[in-house]
Amino acid sequence: MRVDEIINPDPPRLLLLFDAEHEDILQIAGDVLGEPYVCIEAIEDLGSHVDACVIGICNALLLEPGLLREGRRSIITTHCLDVGDQRDEALTEHCDYEYLYTRSPFLQRDLARFLGFVLGQIKPHDDLKGKTRTTLLSTTFPDIRSALPNLDILSVGADSVELRVDLLAEPGQRNLDSRPRVPSLKYVGEQVMVLRQRTELPIIFTIRCTNENGRFPMDDPSLSYHYLRKALQWGCEYLDVELWLPQDVRQRLSQVKGHSKIISAFHDFSGTFKWTSEEAQELFRQGAVYGDVVKMIALITKVEQNYDLETFRSGIQSAYTHPPLSGLNMGPIGQLSRTLNTVFTPITHPLLPIIAAPGQLSAAEINERLHSMSQLPSLELLVMGDVRTTGLATFFEKCLNELSLPHQIVSAGRSSADAISRMISKANFGGAVMCPPLPAVELRESMSMSEAATAIGHVDTIVARSSKGAAATCTADNATWKGIRATLTRDFVPSAYGGRPAILLASEESYAAAAIFALRSLNVETIYTIGFKARSSAASHMQYFSGLDDLKRVTPPFVIVSALPAEKSALVTPLLKYYGRNGSEDPASSSSSTHSAGKVFLDLSNGLKRPDPSRPYDSW
Repeated sequence: MRVDEIINPDPPRLLLLFDAEHEDILQIAGDVLGEPYVCIEAIEDLGSHVDACVIGICNALLLEPGLLREGRRSIITTHCLDVGDQRDEALTEHCDYEYLYTRSPFLQRDLARFLGFVLGQIKPHDDLKGKTRTTLLSTTFPDIRSALPNLDILSVGADSVELRVDLLAEPGQRNLDSRPRVPSLKYVGEQVMVLRQRTELPIIFTIRCTNENGRFPMDDPSLSYHYLRKALQWGCEYLDVELWLPQDVRQRLSQVKGHSKIISAFHDFSGTFKWTSEEAQELFRQGAVYGDVVKMIALITKVEQNYDLETFRSGIQSAYTHPPLSGLNMGPIGQLSRTLNTVFTPITHPLLPIIAAPGQLSAAEINERLHSMSQLPSLELLVMGDVRTTGLATFFEKCLNELSLPHQIVSAGRSSADAISRMISKANFGGAVMCPPLPAVELRESMSMSEAATAIGHVDTIVARSSKGAAATCTADNATWKGIRATLTRDFVPSAYGGRPAILLASEESYAAAAIFALRSLNVETIYTIGFKARSSAASHMQYFSGLDDLKRVTPPFVIVSALPAEKSALVTPLLKYYGRNGSEDPASSSSSTHSAGKVFLDLSNGLKRPDPSRPYDSW
């Protein structure tokens, strides 16, 4: 990620509808967005608050929902499902999105993910496009709650989770005839909510039809549209849209998809499909019209048809740069194609109740087969420093074992440029992690540097990218700033930080460099430093605090970051106390009906803190 490529979007303009007695969701949304919010008594009052970013109104006051469209805002209706179910489908039809929630410990985190995605500030598809291989875990539970105890294990090695809506079984439903039973939208909405609360992976919403090994009926395409349209309102990152649906249905979904992506899906169970035919080419072209990914799957009877698929895949990749193709063959004979496919390969897991499709493999089985085919060579992964003490090396080993990856962890007690130079010359070098990091200047002559490593001045990660018939190319990188940025945006959308001041404490600039890079990537206005003066290229964005008078002259910060060591972390306590007492209200808010958003404190120190500086100041 390049700092100069990060575009801070305009402040969000939302109209948030809430149930009676659940107005507090408006405050949580304001905190997540880092924006003041205002609550109005009638939809006609919208014109009096044209400059407000977040406006809330109780949906019970909306006697004429059609007036909602006059405000040119993203309209989100919210419903708390803890007590009763007050969802109004007629009202939801007039809204852009519907947010379903429960008062779980992760409510703000879940809302931050939802709002970040529907506002286009979080783009999982862009992240996945940069990966060499991507997978989807195809869940087959009649109730996704059954998967929650093992979801962390189930999703190891997965890049997304597919919710098979057609396999859901709503409690109390009985099959009175031979027709497949469709779970109600209320039940499906709860399933999406529960799944999103418990995984950070993007969700693929799938209603597989009866002719394509699923249970969703085909006699009413408008029913399919209705369910897929709801998935867009619920903020599902991907929709699986079957190619058999009428063109007008697929076109309408494409027009209202927002930031969601469409996987155009085609399945053939006849056993007569030919990858070498013109029909296959035409099916891809049809899927590419509205699909961000084209998925084509066929049942085969001969091993040679796997090679036909690889020829087809190669031709498509040469002729089209977009969209990517996910091509698979079903059945035991087609497992070779599942091993070679690189785009959203469906995977299963032994803990799933059934396999979603014949011939489906687990991530571990795919890796074992790739290794046996010499497509996944055994590599040495170097971990340097005190990674054994921190448990990082043990974590890596568990991941390798769980996924049956053939790589080996090689430990070195101390980070050194000489040791790295010797390792990267090996043909089986697979990358390195250093804790503590090495100065970037020591590695500049031996490998290329990422922009982050150059700007921060320290390297904690070496990425090795191998290509067939050539030695691996190594890039020195810094991953710490990514962890800091991910933590800051876990409970807040990225734009919450844009144009706002930050305070950063450290004993010297090198300890704060990764935090500076992370804050700049979020487009904070000015970084005020305590404990050090900036001398790097980022100094123009920073200002040194020399005393209490300096603190009084600036706008209260939105975020305070402490990069002090654990034994000195309590030094931030007076600062938190001062702003907790004097910075609770946004000075830009002049109306008593407009409420200010919360603020953020991030402590980067490791080890025991006595006392913990953040505990008395939960408002931060």
